[in-house]
Amino acid sequence: MNKQQGNFFSDTLVMTKRSIVTILRNPLIFIPNLAISMFFLFVYEAGLSGIANLPAFEGANYLAFILPVSIVSAAIGGAGGAGQALVKDLDNGFFSRLLLTPSSRLAIVLGPIIAGMLQLVIQAGLIICVGFFLGLEVAGGALGVVVVLLLTLGWGLAFAGYSVGVALRAKNAQSAQAGTFIFFPLIFLSTTFVPYELIDAAWLKVAASINPVTYLFEAMRTVLIDGFTDTWPIVLGFLVIAGLCAITITFSAVSAKKAVSTD
Repeated sequence: MNKQQGNFFSDTLVMTKRSIVTILRNPLIFIPNLAISMFFLFVYEAGLSGIANLPAFEGANYLAFILPVSIVSAAIGGAGGAGQALVKDLDNGFFSRLLLTPSSRLAIVLGPIIAGMLQLVIQAGLIICVGFFLGLEVAGGALGVVVVLLLTLGWGLAFAGYSVGVALRAKNAQSAQAGTFIFFPLIFLSTTFVPYELIDAAWLKVAASINPVTYLFEAMRTVLIDGFTDTWPIVLGFLVIAGLCAITITFSAVSAKKAVSTD
């Protein structure tokens, strides 16, 4: 490892620690989002669990089927907070001061992204604990829980990268928050409540087939419901998330360069 690489990793670590400390100083702002995700988990399980008796579910537990929806939706307010934190730095001038330091520009952007990703993983862990309280059974066992958390980590990295990129482009809290709402349609234009086979509308089937969230849901559900009997949906889920991470982090890095040129 050369000196430049060492500086990059140390800069990233410092920026990540700072972002985590910022989150810990005001954790209450993320509790409503977590509470809403858990509330919907209760509602979905109580109100929709009966459809698990349909043949297409093949006897699968509906709680295991719907749990990924609660985890993924938590990212909207969870990892999305990375962009909000960056907007505050832009508003108070701290971001401009960071640009005057010898710190890596990419490290400055990656700090809040990684912090947002880690926050989402913690939220996912809490949601899974609530799921166990409701009677969740994970076919993949402890390793299955780890795989779900790794998928969540990747999703958090991708979403936080997008959130930070939007924040750098918009440079105000309202526009940054509005930009993250694009992920709400992605959640519901997918196999959110029923398997792909039970979707009637042809346009919705097309939307679900090209929606990266569908493959994230399928990977998580495979681990939770079937274990590791069929690993292709799991591998495909990781590949899709890796591609999404590459796109959103590149977007945030390009946005950071433009923010530097205009400051």
